[in-house]
Amino acid sequence: MTAETSSSQVSQMQPKPPKRYLPMIARILMGLGFLVFGLNGFFQFMPQPKTPPPQPAMDFIGALMKTGYLMKLVSGTQVVVGALLLLNLFVPLALLLIAPVLVNIIAFHLYLAPAPAAIMPGFIFAALELYLAWAYRSYFAPALTPVAKPS
Repeated sequence: MTAETSSSQVSQMQPKPPKRYLPMIARILMGLGFLVFGLNGFFQFMPQPKTPPPQPAMDFIGALMKTGYLMKLVSGTQVVVGALLLLNLFVPLALLLIAPVLVNIIAFHLYLAPAPAAIMPGFIFAALELYLAWAYRSYFAPALTPVAKPS
């Protein structure tokens, strides 16, 4: 038995660290969350809050609903991104597509409907987004080229 063979056999016997599953767990949690919240935008199966949001938030939500922006674009994006993340397809693209939605979720809760409990899901999803962006950072590196030239 050679030294190379014995070292490969030893490395195969050692358990793999559980942290290697963290990106998969984060991806599935984020995918489930956006799939459910996106579907709720179309089918309204989640209960509405007992206390109505402040008037500026109601005006904003009303405008989004009247134009179809909320239902078609935002909820549709959430459903598509949720499905892509769950299926482990085009994950970097899904992370790029959901980033502006997350920014708007957090901005909405910071400026229009500030409530600590209501903003927590936004912060949790933002943390998952940032973690996954870091985990998939090699796919984003070309986008950070300072001076890009067309090919």
